[in-house]
Amino acid sequence: MNKLLIELYIPAVNQTYDIYIPTSLKFHEIEAMLISAAVELSNGTFAASSDTVICDRFSGQLLDVNKFALELGLQNGSMLMLI
Repeated sequence: MNKLLIELYIPAVNQTYDIYIPTSLKFHEIEAMLISAAVELSNGTFAASSDTVICDRFSGQLLDVNKFALELGLQNGSMLMLI
């Protein structure tokens, strides 16, 4: 399985995490994994809701959850934000 190393910023807890994501899954599956990882890595400080989304950290553009990571143009070092 190929993976990408991305940087995930979570403003609610003011933390940034480096996380590997698989390139073989659609982004809605990756998003669920990242949300679970954020809860675990923040020791429960971050609490996800039904409105939780992942976007590009600098442009704020939401990512299409029906595409694969590579289709979204993600690469090693991509910076995402969980809000």
